[in-house]
Amino acid sequence: MAAQGVHIDKVHHVEIPENNNHHQKQPKDAAKIDYSVRAQWLRAAVLRANEGLVSIASLIMEIGVVKRDVKDILLVDFAGLVSGACSMAIGEYVSVNAQLDIEIAHMKRDKGSSRNNGENNHNNPEEMKRKDEEYDEENHEKLPNPMQAALASAVSFSTGGLVPLLSAAVIRE
Repeated sequence: MAAQGVHIDKVHHVEIPENNNHHQKQPKDAAKIDYSVRAQWLRAAVLRANEGLVSIASLIMEIGVVKRDVKDILLVDFAGLVSGACSMAIGEYVSVNAQLDIEIAHMKRDKGSSRNNGENNHNNPEEMKRKDEEYDEENHEKLPNPMQAALASAVSFSTGGLVPLLSAAVIRE
């Protein structure tokens, strides 16, 4: 009953093609992509854009209650935008830098424990050094980048904060 090149699984009644040539081939490097690295700066970007939007919108309402002059509102809110972006960038840098230190210490501990377990005892010192460099290169790409996270945080806060700031710019007295 099965067609040529197709196997029918009778238990689940699912057709499973024997030849998967009809599926798109993934690039050779697709399996090597670690999306968790992207998640670090993406998380920072999304959170900071939201914080910029809410913070600057709140600041506009607070200043708008006290001052009716649009120029004063825009000046104070622009200052809030700059100081908020700097604050978010510094906070993100410190946080990610601490995470980086922890991960480097963990990598060193793992490398030291593998040496103590006798995995590299049969190698000569030059080969051990080469393997250590390869290990460091492979894992360096997976490490968080504090500057990238700080930049993403500052840009995202500013982008989120520009939305209410530009809205306030069109307000007339």
